[in-house]
Amino acid sequence: MKITSDYNKNSDVTLFKGDTLKLLKQIPDNEAKLIITSPPYNIGKEYEKVKSISNYLKEQEEIIKECIRILDDKGSICWQVGNLVNGEVFPLDILLYPIFKKYGLHLRNRIIWHFGHGLHCSNRFSGRYETILWFTKSKDYTFNLDPIRVPQKYPNKKYFKGKKKGQLSGNPLGKNPSDIWDIPNVKFNHPEKTEHPCQFPVELVERLVLSMTNEKDLVIDPFMGVGSTAIASIKNNRRCAGADTMKKYLDIAKKRLKLLEKGELKTREIGTPIHNPNK
Repeated sequence: MKITSDYNKNSDVTLFKGDTLKLLKQIPDNEAKLIITSPPYNIGKEYEKVKSISNYLKEQEEIIKECIRILDDKGSICWQVGNLVNGEVFPLDILLYPIFKKYGLHLRNRIIWHFGHGLHCSNRFSGRYETILWFTKSKDYTFNLDPIRVPQKYPNKKYFKGKKKGQLSGNPLGKNPSDIWDIPNVKFNHPEKTEHPCQFPVELVERLVLSMTNEKDLVIDPFMGVGSTAIASIKNNRRCAGADTMKKYLDIAKKRLKLLEKGELKTREIGTPIHNPNK
């Protein structure tokens, strides 16, 4: 596996240390098939500085605009965000949506990522979901449903009348996973857990990579963190480039990629049933 610190079309992975705009400016127009990321939420984590909402959105727009430039005409952008809670709840997907529309993108889904663990609130309902805004650059875009199908609820159900009587009524490969995804977030007992406080689960990224790209395509993560997007990409024979301002996270990303190459990286495989402690 070839890992470089600056963008190189011939590398498998680029792990750029620094401002994501500096990496994005290295990438030619229309180069990436998928851009997927979870940007800082402006809540004061060690890798961000808290700013006004207007300045936060202005900064996001600058990055989004550059992402659109490097996106293939058949490509997709997936922006995964939650809420900014500061006295009241500010849903970041609602605040960011107008930016994507300003540049002519087409919203395909607002995916709900549901998870079972998080902070317990005492004066409002505890938050247990975040969203993924999936935009495409055009009306002609890559979408592969078969690799991400999930088991049918009634796999052997058949038509009971008509011309198709006796035939299976559902696709034998499985059904569409819908726009509500029940995938565990990376907490203490998750096999992928590192020191990053807001880590992408690999299986969430895999579902997007498999459905929105083809083999050898380039996937970009402007806020790479500990490399879950790179792992999902390399695992499925795609290329990946991403940036982070914190060296320790990129070091972890590189270590995880090396373990993946050796077949020693622990991940929660896509489609693994949710653990039920009552069973």
